[in-house]
Amino acid sequence: MKTRFVLINTSHAGNVGAAARAMKTMGFDDLVLVAPRWANVLRREETIQRASGALDVLENARIVATLDEALDGMSHLCATAMTPRDFGPPTAAPRAHFDLLLKNELSALDGKALEAKNTHNIEESAPTASVAGRQAGVAFLFGSERFGMTNEDVYRCHVALSIPTNPGFGSLNLGAAIQVIAYEWRMALGGFPVQDATPARALADAAQVAGMLGHWEQALTTIGFLDPAAPKKLMPRLNQLFNRAQLAPEEIHILRGVAKAMIEASQSKR
Repeated sequence: MKTRFVLINTSHAGNVGAAARAMKTMGFDDLVLVAPRWANVLRREETIQRASGALDVLENARIVATLDEALDGMSHLCATAMTPRDFGPPTAAPRAHFDLLLKNELSALDGKALEAKNTHNIEESAPTASVAGRQAGVAFLFGSERFGMTNEDVYRCHVALSIPTNPGFGSLNLGAAIQVIAYEWRMALGGFPVQDATPARALADAAQVAGMLGHWEQALTTIGFLDPAAPKKLMPRLNQLFNRAQLAPEEIHILRGVAKAMIEASQSKR
C-alpha cells in the first residue's frame, strides 16, 4: 500500500528534517511539501541537521504549489487535526482506524480476486497482479505549525486522526506527531522485527554444569556447609537452581572460580 506524508505550509525548516527522520525510521520515503515557507527548505542547513542521516528521504521529497498536486494517486486521506470542528470527517485514534482500514482493504481485495478468478479466458496469474495494482494509496496530511490544517483541507479527508494524549496538554511538535503516526501505521502493516541489543549467548552444556556442581560440592564440603554423610537434597536443589539460571560457559568459569577460592580460603586457615 502506497504511503505518503504531506506537509502543508510548513514554516520551520527543522521540522521538515525531523519529518524525514521520523519517516525513515519507520521505512517510509514519500514526502511532499505543499507551499512551504522556504523554497529551498530541502537544502537548508537546519533541515539537513534535523534529518540526522535521512538525506535520501529529503532527496526524494517534492515541493508542490497545491494540495491537489500532493494528493495525486492517493485514495485515502487522513487529516491530523486537533482543533474541534462543527463539520467534517469522523475523528478516530490512529490505531483503531488503521486496523479498520486494513481489514476493509483486505476484504475488498479478496472480493476483487474472487471476481477476477471467475472471469473466463483470463490467465490465473493476471487477476492477482491487477488487483494488487488497485491497492489504495494512503496520505497523511499535516498542517502548518501555527494554524494546523484549514477547514477546507480537513473536509477533503476521510478521517481526522487524533493521537490520544494527556487531556490537559495535547500539544505535539510536528516531528513528534509524524513519528507517532508513522509508527502506528508501520505497526498496522506488520512492523519490523526487534533487533537484539546484544548477541544471543551460548548456554553451558550438561557436562559443564555437572563439572561445576562437583567443584561446588567439594568446596561446600571443605568449608563445612555440606555434610557428606547427610547431604540431604542440597546438591539436587543447587542443580535445579543453576538449570533455571541457564548459565553461559563464562558464568560456569566464574562459579568454578568462587568454588576454588572457597577451598583455598578454607585450607589457608588450617
